[in-house]
Amino acid sequence: MDINWSNVFDISSLLKCFIIGGLICIIGQILIDKTKLTPARILVIFVTTGAILGGLGIYQYLVDFAGAGATVPLTGFGYNLAKGAIEGVKQSGLIGAFTGGVKAAAGGISAAIFFGYLAALISKPKMKKQ
Repeated sequence: MDINWSNVFDISSLLKCFIIGGLICIIGQILIDKTKLTPARILVIFVTTGAILGGLGIYQYLVDFAGAGATVPLTGFGYNLAKGAIEGVKQSGLIGAFTGGVKAAAGGISAAIFFGYLAALISKPKMKKQ
């Protein structure tokens, strides 16, 4: 099997991914630096924003444009939950609204738990000064 490396390392796709993912991260950093919002509240804002935009079908355009630059940040997690819930409703009815999002995001949830546990073992968290 021959791999076409020019498609794997498509510079324009990597650039779009980097710019959109970076912009999402810049927004988060500005919220951390310029507001008194805690990281937990910022996390909830990002996930909720992604879920709302995903449920409305708006976030899909960003995913189509930026790929992993839009799906990897927290907004992408919310988008994935909403997308899974919508698919779950189509397949299982009302119960799918509750189970579909969790099924769609199971890999991300598992990774977050695992890496969060590792980070807790090796770091000393500090409270934000108010």
